[in-house]
Amino acid sequence: MSYSFISPPNAGRFVLSNATLPAVAVSGYEAPVDEGLVKADIVITDGLVSAILPPGGAPGEFAKSDLKDGMVWPCFADIHTHLDKGHIWSRHANPDGTFAGALDAVREDREAHWSAADVKKRMEFSLRCAYAHGTGLIRTHLDSLAPQHRISFEVFDEVRDAWKDKITLQAAALFPMDAMVDEPYFDDLVAVVRDKGGLLGGVTKMNPDLNWQLDTLFRAAAENGLEVDLHVDETDDPGAQTLKAIAEAVLRNRFEGKVTAGHCCSLARQDDGIAERTVAMVAEAGISIISLPMCNMYLQDRYPGRTPRWRGVTLFKELAAAGIATAVASDNTRDPFHAYGDLDPVEVFREAVRILHLDHPLDTAARVVTVSPASIAGRAEMGRIAVGSPADLVLFSARRWSEFLSRPQSDRVVLRRGKVIDRSLPDYRELDSVVGA
Repeated sequence: MSYSFISPPNAGRFVLSNATLPAVAVSGYEAPVDEGLVKADIVITDGLVSAILPPGGAPGEFAKSDLKDGMVWPCFADIHTHLDKGHIWSRHANPDGTFAGALDAVREDREAHWSAADVKKRMEFSLRCAYAHGTGLIRTHLDSLAPQHRISFEVFDEVRDAWKDKITLQAAALFPMDAMVDEPYFDDLVAVVRDKGGLLGGVTKMNPDLNWQLDTLFRAAAENGLEVDLHVDETDDPGAQTLKAIAEAVLRNRFEGKVTAGHCCSLARQDDGIAERTVAMVAEAGISIISLPMCNMYLQDRYPGRTPRWRGVTLFKELAAAGIATAVASDNTRDPFHAYGDLDPVEVFREAVRILHLDHPLDTAARVVTVSPASIAGRAEMGRIAVGSPADLVLFSARRWSEFLSRPQSDRVVLRRGKVIDRSLPDYRELDSVVGA
């Protein structure tokens, strides 16, 4: 895309005229809505959105760039990623593409290679990709078995500070819940998470100690003022019902902090009655749900020589209809859990629309990578276009949904504080020194 700005967007004041906006991601502006889209002029002053006006409503003396009905979105929120695992595929591929194969490959790679320098190099490469694509908020899960929890959280703290003016970063500790029986380790993990301003996470599995594990986790979170973000039921086994157990634990412990659950795949494999009761309990407990459509499509129902029978994703529409906060995210990128991806929310959105059937109509679909994940992450001011907010915007030549969803939108323009950024993506060869060619 190439816009001929009458005055460059780096100037102090200009107008993006004749823009098409996803109405669900716009605050304080009323206009006729057509399949979730509205027309507007966006006035930008000193890096902030100073007005959102009907087309042609901006003062004539302002420099204008005519977008010719091209879409303008807020910068994206991607709140379930794995920046510490990213881009290790060439060093340690998944031999069969299965979940078990991914677990083994990542464990072997972590034990052999995950020094601070290695994690930092790959993490910053991923962030450069995300920034170029237009992402403003990322939550990452960090593998946190000892001693990796101290290595990775220290690196994350350093990277978060270095990137604070570009991407807002959050981190959740990821560890197998059965490791909690090692009290010195778990106490140290909680201390690290608290000191680094992170979230408690964990991988939940059906087991006789699950209630004790959840009670211990929520008690530690409450005592330390921490939020919780868990990996839940990432399996096609209908007997996996840890989401229900989590909801019960939230209510039983009267936990008041935010709780997020990612994946929840098995919910879609359960009988309607069981699933409906779980959804109702999740709504009562106030748990947010993140679906990872690309990774779950890749991993779930994968058996040698057999075509998959289902899409691997959770009951996204049913959860949303129950009033539960829902969003989608990238998940893994070029690692044993997902061989592909580039931390591009446009790709995630496009695939989510297809896999989850978020279309027909598409009225509010844009929320799943903008306002919804930003709100779940406690940053409700992000992921939206509003007067007074930073002019962190993504401009597309696409005018309607069919145009937007039919191409990768690789010609998009990204503005940060009203200035066009360099969208050049880093070359994979930069990683050769750590992961090989």
